[in-house]
Formats: sequence, structure tokens, C-alpha cells
Amino acid sequence: MPQHKSAKKRVHTNLRDQQRNTTVKSELKHLLKKTNQEPTDKEFARLTVSKLDRAVRKGVIAKAVANRRKSRIALAANRTRKAS
Repeated sequence: MPQHKSAKKRVHTNLRDQQRNTTVKSELKHLLKKTNQEPTDKEFARLTVSKLDRAVRKGVIAKAVANRRKSRIALAANRTRKAS
């Protein structure tokens, strides 16, 4: 157990941040799965990209991870547009 006041605060803030991170990551997984199922839906892809950028700003995921996922969304959208 933490003894110092600052250590007690870190335990509290770590738990709060952990809850936020798991919520955001879960939402991202759901959005990415839906986007992969329907890559032609522009509005849904735009929402997913926005959520990825927001997660980067919050520090939940790394910038490179978000960029890679955004690139894959764009590739899938372009692939389906060319096919139709």
C-alpha cells in the first residue's frame, strides 16, 4: 500500500486513466470492426478516424498506431470504390 500522499494520488489517477483507456480502446475496436465490414460508408469511416485522432490526443494509443489504422481504412475504402 502506498504510504506517501503523492503515491496515494498516483494509485487513484492510474485507476481513473486505466478505466478511460479501456473504454476508449473498446469503442475503437467496435468502430474498426464495423468499418471493416462496411468500408464504403464514408460517414462511419470519418467517425472512426476522428475517434482514432481523439485517442491519440488523450494518450490512449500511439500516433503511429492510429496512422496505420487510418491508412488501412482509406485503402479499404479506395479498394471498394475501384471495384464498383
